[in-house]
Amino acid sequence: MVTIVQNLGAGFVYYINYVGALTKLFFQTLYWMFVPPFKWERTYQQARRIGLESLPIVLLVSLFIGIILALQTAYQMQKLSSEIYIANIIALSLVRELGPVITGLILAGRCGAAVTAELGTMKVTEQIDALETLATNPVKYLVVPRFLAFTFMLPVLTLYANLVGIIGGYLICVYRLGIRSNMYIHMTFDALQIKDLATGLIKTLVFGIIIAMVGCLEGMRTEGGAEGVGKATTVSVVTSFILIIAADCIFTALFYFIFP
Repeated sequence: MVTIVQNLGAGFVYYINYVGALTKLFFQTLYWMFVPPFKWERTYQQARRIGLESLPIVLLVSLFIGIILALQTAYQMQKLSSEIYIANIIALSLVRELGPVITGLILAGRCGAAVTAELGTMKVTEQIDALETLATNPVKYLVVPRFLAFTFMLPVLTLYANLVGIIGGYLICVYRLGIRSNMYIHMTFDALQIKDLATGLIKTLVFGIIIAMVGCLEGMRTEGGAEGVGKATTVSVVTSFILIIAADCIFTALFYFIFP
């Protein structure tokens, strides 16, 4: 019994310390973000890697998500002779939930892991210590560009994901179910409101912050050589996934149930 209590206490202390480390790094990043000199070329490079290079896989996954959602919805709606409402369901599902969450998870797995591995390698090879020796703050030089890139590129990628997912649903509804093209488009825009788009984009901002902070934190405190880099990368991806899903649950409850 004592051992169980000790393990629970140790786990609780670990998670409290982890949240504290994330919070500390977040506020350090906000501070150094407004301290000159501003290295916009580094931010552009990270935005290109995170945004442009992730665009093909995001669009491909979103297209299949829209197609699958249309097929699964049609299976039930055909029993009720309500195929016309498939467009509403696809649009709302993608813009409110699936678009932001799927895009966030893709970037966490693709780019968050890459950030952790890159910074972790720099840590174990003492390159980060060398930056400090040269009077260069690691947070400003390494974290701020990645933070800005994730924060700004994730909403942009989500907008493309939403559009392509709706197009995927359009292909099934128009060419498989026989719904008129203009009717699908009308039902799509009739279902969506500014609030739906805004809440989805707000989620992506938070998801971007989560991926950047977790990836950079795990990378900058990596220990143990190549094995440590692998462990840090795994922890980074798993932690980002959990926090993204938890944040999505909280924001959905806030936007549509507590403050509808």
